[in-house]
Amino acid sequence: MENLATQSCEACRIDAPLVETDEYNKFLMEIPDWQVITVDGINRLSRAFKFKDYQEALTFTNKVAVMADTANHHPALLLEWGLVTVTWWSHKIKGLHKNDFIMAAKTDILISSC
Repeated sequence: MENLATQSCEACRIDAPLVETDEYNKFLMEIPDWQVITVDGINRLSRAFKFKDYQEALTFTNKVAVMADTANHHPALLLEWGLVTVTWWSHKIKGLHKNDFIMAAKTDILISSC
């Protein structure tokens, strides 16, 4: 099976299926630092990344933004001094799609280049 980080996002339609619980548990084994959180009844993937200062956190935020734009799939980004929280979910289907797990895995790869 191909790992998440090497896969590409597919166009997400409003009728696309949500990832089932057993499937997202399998995906989470590949991205163990991510948590499924629920906000306003919507499941999302979230992870906080720590940095030595604001500039390093900003550099990482910009890398995530470029990656997201390229994939046309955009997370919520919270930039703080030495901390960036990245949250992925699919707005159209109000929950988690495989794209979110793919992008979380790709986000983990970005951290190694900071």
